[in-house]
Amino acid sequence: MKTEKQKMLDGELYNANAPEIQADHRAAMAWLVRYNAALGATAGERRALLAERFASVGDGAEIRPPFHCDYGFNIRIGRGSFMNFNCVILDVVAVTIGDKTQIGPGVQILTADHPRDPATRATGLEFGRPVVIGDNVWIGGGALILPGVTVGNDAIIGAGAVVTRDVATGTTVAGNPARRLAG
Repeated sequence: MKTEKQKMLDGELYNANAPEIQADHRAAMAWLVRYNAALGATAGERRALLAERFASVGDGAEIRPPFHCDYGFNIRIGRGSFMNFNCVILDVVAVTIGDKTQIGPGVQILTADHPRDPATRATGLEFGRPVVIGDNVWIGGGALILPGVTVGNDAIIGAGAVVTRDVATGTTVAGNPARRLAG
């Protein structure tokens, strides 16, 4: 029998109020207090803090505080990648950010999802779908990347875009919902 945390990590319906999951969330919130208090720290010092919590942190990766996430242990950020102020990652399942990706302020990367069936949704169960962002991607400020989306290498996401579908390699998208721009 799987624990609720195992179900969460496997992208299955799970109860987010399970004690083990709540303990992980509290630990992440305590870590975030430390991380977000490190405004005057060097990038290297902040990277060391990220390495305490994240699945992996590439050389030269930087996330400017304040930053928010659910757990942290499901996040991988590649070499030389950068996230600006006020980014949010809801990481109930894996979030992978490739090398040299630039993410503007206020971007939200969301893996948490909810059942479409109202009766199932009313039970409070939820699930997650992984997000993968490739190498050398540029995501403009305020963009939303929704559950299950893959963004290919060298893509550009316009500021404020709501990305509901996969974005092909080298493609530029913008708008709500995000659509490919001609050119």
